Amino acid sequence: MMHMTFYWGIKATILFDFWKTDSWLSYILTLIACFVFSAFYQYLENRRIQFKSLSSSRRPPPPRSSSGVSAPLIPKSGTRSAAKAASVLLFGVNAAIGYLLMLAAMSFNGGVFIAIVAGLTAGYAVFRSDDGGADIATDDPCPCA
Repeated sequence: MMHMTFYWGIKATILFDFWKTDSWLSYILTLIACFVFSAFYQYLENRRIQFKSLSSSRRPPPPRSSSGVSAPLIPKSGTRSAAKAASVLLFGVNAAIGYLLMLAAMSFNGGVFIAIVAGLTAGYAVFRSDDGGADIATDDPCPCA
């Protein structure tokens, strides 16, 4: 039966039926995996933000016409660059990892929850604390946002 409140114990099922912990070794390895995936989430978020700012800073200024209009309202098809497609793909991977972390936290195991929060915190400290507020909208503590 699945727990619906926080509990403290080494027996937990994480994400899949085959990922069960029944010994201290498997529990510790699971906590390490949760910590590493959480830190990796922050790493990917940092890469995505840097990639997005890099691709947006490379855009040439739109051509101005003689009437002062800078660009058409509807861009021509084919203006999507490979950088934008890669950024979208990276967002999808990042969102998937965030939702998997959320589901792992919903195992309601206290150790798993603490490992995920500690991994997100450590990943933020290592990878994102020096971004200088590059993208405030993505500075959200929820990994699924």
